[in-house]
Amino acid sequence: MELGTLRSRRKASFWGKIVPYFPYIMQSGVAVLLFILFIAFSAWYTSFLKHIPPELPIHWIMLLILSPLTIAASFRTYMQPADVSFLLPQEYRMKPYFIPAFRSGVTYKLIGLFILLLAAWPLYVRSSPEPKPLWLMIIVLAVLKIISSYGGWQELRMVSVKARSGYRLLRWSLVILMLAAWLWQPPLRSMIFTLLVGINYVLSLRMAIKHQVPWETLIATERTQASRVSLVLGWFVDIPADGQRVYPRRWLSGTGNRVPWGQKDAFRYLLIKSFVRSELLGIMVRLALLGMLLVWWTGGSLWGPAIYLFLLFASCMQLSTLRKMHRDSPAASFYPIPPGASIEAALRLMFGIGLALAILMWLPMLVLGMAQLTIVLASLAVGIVLVFLLRSRFARTWKKEEDEDED
Repeated sequence: MELGTLRSRRKASFWGKIVPYFPYIMQSGVAVLLFILFIAFSAWYTSFLKHIPPELPIHWIMLLILSPLTIAASFRTYMQPADVSFLLPQEYRMKPYFIPAFRSGVTYKLIGLFILLLAAWPLYVRSSPEPKPLWLMIIVLAVLKIISSYGGWQELRMVSVKARSGYRLLRWSLVILMLAAWLWQPPLRSMIFTLLVGINYVLSLRMAIKHQVPWETLIATERTQASRVSLVLGWFVDIPADGQRVYPRRWLSGTGNRVPWGQKDAFRYLLIKSFVRSELLGIMVRLALLGMLLVWWTGGSLWGPAIYLFLLFASCMQLSTLRKMHRDSPAASFYPIPPGASIEAALRLMFGIGLALAILMWLPMLVLGMAQLTIVLASLAVGIVLVFLLRSRFARTWKKEEDEDED
C-alpha cells in the first residue's frame, strides 16, 4: 500500500468514528446557541463600528487577534504506536505520508486566519491612520503562516526537548515581531525586516540536531490531538475515553494533598490530581484569561454582563467532563470507593472551580463598572446562581446515568 493512501485511510477511519456524533451535537442546541451568539455579536460589532473611540489602540488589537492563529502550528499525522515497528523500515521514504499532513495543517489554519482578518478589517480600516491594503495583509499573513508552520514541523523533529522549547519560544517571538512590523512600520521597511528575520530563522533551524522521522513525538502529538476532539465531543454525548496527554506541572504537585485520608474522599483525591495534570486545566486557564479580557473590554456596557455569563456557562459546561475522568479506566477500581462517591467528588470539584471562575472573570467588571454598581453586583449574584443551577442539573443527570448503568 502506498504511504499516501495509508494516511488517507487512517484519516477517513478517524473521522468516520467522529462524524456520527455530530447529530447529537446539533440536538443539544449548540447550533441554535451559536446562531444567536453570531447575531448578537454582529449587532454589537456594527454598533461599535459606528461609535469607535478616537484613540483605540487598533494596532495592538490586531496584533492580539491575529498572532495566535498566525503562530499556531499543529499537524494531524494519524500515527499509531505500531508504526514504530511496521513503518520504521520505510523511514527513508515517508515524505509522501507527511506532505498532506503539512499541507492540511497550513491550509485549514490559513482559511480561519483569513476569515478572522476579514471580520476585523472594517475596524482596522476605520481606526488606523495609515491602513495597509487588504491584499498586502493577506500575502503577509500567508508568508508568516508558512514560516511558522515550517518552524513548528522542524521543532517536532528535534532530538532535544530543551532545543524544541527554545525554538518554539524563538518562533513565537519572531513571528510576533514580524507581524508587528507590518502593522506599525511602512511596507518597504517591514519587507526588509521580514526577509532578514525570516531567512535567518530558517537557517537557524538547521543548527538543531533532528530525527529523520520523530516517531515517538509524532505518536504522542497525535494522541493528544485526538483526545482534544474527544474532549469536545464529551461535552454533548458519552464517547469511549481515549488516553489524554499528562502534563507534569510540578508546581501544582502539592494540590490535593490536604484532602482528608479516608475511603469517602479517595476518588476526590484521585480526581484533583488528575485534573491538575490534564488538558482540561489548560483550557480553564485560557477561558478564564479570555473571559477577563473580554469583560474588561466591554465592562462599561451591558455587553459586559452578557459576555461574563456566557463564558461562565461555557466554562462550567466544559467542567462537566470531570465526570468522565477515570470512568472507563481500571485505576478507579484500585480505590475502595463507596457508591456515589465519584459523582460527589466530580460535583464538588466542578462547583469549586466554577465559583472561582465566576469571581475571577467578574473582577474586571468591578474595576470598570463602579458607576453602575447595582448591575455589577447583580452580575456576580447571577453568575453564582448559575453555578449552583448547573451543579444541580449535573447532579440529576449524572445520578440518572449511574442508575441506568446499574440496571
